[in-house]
Amino acid sequence: MKKLHIALAIAGALTGTAYAETTVEIYGVVDMGFVRETGTVAGLSTGTGAAILPAGNKLSSGAQSGTRLGFKGTEDLGGGLKGLFVLETGIAGDSGGFNQGNLAFARQSFIGLQNDWGTVALGRQYTSYFLTLNQIADPFASGLAGNAQNLMLPPAVPAGLPAATDPASVGAEPDRVIRMNNAIKYTMPLKNGFSGEIAYGFGEIAGNSAASRILTASAGYSSSSLNVSVAYYRKNNRIDTDKMESVLLAANYDFGVAKVFAAYADNDWFIGKSRDFLIGTTVPYGPHKFIASYIRKTGRGATDGDDANQWGLGYTYSLSKRTNLYAAYGSISNDGNAKYTVGNNSENGTGNKAFNLGVRHTF
Repeated sequence: MKKLHIALAIAGALTGTAYAETTVEIYGVVDMGFVRETGTVAGLSTGTGAAILPAGNKLSSGAQSGTRLGFKGTEDLGGGLKGLFVLETGIAGDSGGFNQGNLAFARQSFIGLQNDWGTVALGRQYTSYFLTLNQIADPFASGLAGNAQNLMLPPAVPAGLPAATDPASVGAEPDRVIRMNNAIKYTMPLKNGFSGEIAYGFGEIAGNSAASRILTASAGYSSSSLNVSVAYYRKNNRIDTDKMESVLLAANYDFGVAKVFAAYADNDWFIGKSRDFLIGTTVPYGPHKFIASYIRKTGRGATDGDDANQWGLGYTYSLSKRTNLYAAYGSISNDGNAKYTVGNNSENGTGNKAFNLGVRHTF
């Protein structure tokens, strides 16, 4: 990704102090495309008895990658120590607003210190679990119809659900497991192919320090062709009476002509227990890349029979190093009381089938 580099070397003439060099980068993504959502999901409603109907045809921002504007920088503090920060906002390019609930820097906002022992960062950050799903398990890399988020992360509260009936208000807290607030994260440096990180998110619920807190971690190994990682996620509900947990094992192997992906997840969510199996591939051919995946979700315990299957097909064509076209199709079949929808990188989706066609530019 080509970025704008701004190098600031400030000599403290007035104070006689020489300040370390600071590098700031401005970067971003603009993604816009046509999305068609079809297929009514049985039982999916606004909570007032009205069924949620598929959105049909629309223009969306962020089907492959969330449209964003970011600022990140580092400062050499001497002795091998560096300071760093990231501020990244999600932009709804189709309407000119913000994504992630209209928050200013909701994609990422953290500050940290880094040396040979690793990195410690404070603020709003990605969970270790999501990074493993995104970078190791999912051939779609969490974008386009058919991405793994549709089945392998807890479903979000349906759009239009009244606040009074939002499960989060009574402690069930559906959670997309993507980011966490108020987090401290330690990331170890890559050594001999091994990597790892652990993070703790403060719940900040008055009177109960355990309520809404998050613990997430991952450990992995990478070589020239093989990537393997295991990740864990746990979150307490806001009244500390229940918890949700997920364990993910993911791997991919690059054969050159194709990269093969596989993943297994064991979930104990607030909405029920399940196991997920994923297999997928990406096949590059010059500027072309073909993507395919299949995911099987099997309900367990009280949700036995609440199963779902997802097929996803995708295609990207690189016009340059920074601009590509994309097309994708995803389809979910729900069984029992399952209510999963086909979304994309930035939207949860409203139907069990979706088609994407668009263009993405990075800078």
